[in-house]
Amino acid sequence: MVFKAKRRTVVTTAAAVVVLLVAALVVTVFTHGNSSSASDDGNMVAYPAGHRPAAPDFAATSLTGAPINFASYRGKIVVLNVWGSWCAPCVGEGQTLKYLDEEYGPKGIAFLGDDIQDTPADALAFLRSAGITYPSVNDANGAVEQRLAIAVPISATPTTLVIDKTGHVAGVIEGAVTYPDMTTLLNDAAVTQ
Repeated sequence: MVFKAKRRTVVTTAAAVVVLLVAALVVTVFTHGNSSSASDDGNMVAYPAGHRPAAPDFAATSLTGAPINFASYRGKIVVLNVWGSWCAPCVGEGQTLKYLDEEYGPKGIAFLGDDIQDTPADALAFLRSAGITYPSVNDANGAVEQRLAIAVPISATPTTLVIDKTGHVAGVIEGAVTYPDMTTLLNDAAVTQ
């Protein structure tokens, strides 16, 4: 009788441990997913090759009036930053993006802005003051941002997408970019096509 009671306790304890391990696995999968990983601060998501959403094509006009067709960027890694001159975090990340463009642009990585809810005059004034020279789309009504949201959720300004050479989103940073997060995504996009 005592042996059966101890055996029942061991089996019950083992079953409880298994249930806890399965619950921990489920939480891990649903929190981080098996197709993406989050950074420590929770604002970066990297999509592994084979699990990357396709970035939708769009056509728009730049802040200077030039036509921009996103399909023409195919074959390049693209950093696409959704921003506005009215957005304090966007202003704060401006120097980081400028530096990244200067470092990675000569290596064939294209930078493109999507200026939302802004006037071209305000946006161009900010770009001049920050020394940012890459083009930005004039997206006053948010149409391009809505197209991008088909691929990945965009719930904050700024949001930055890193798109690989095949036109798939390699990663997203919600909020102001940091140099370490951006270099991680750019290196990942370059290595895993």
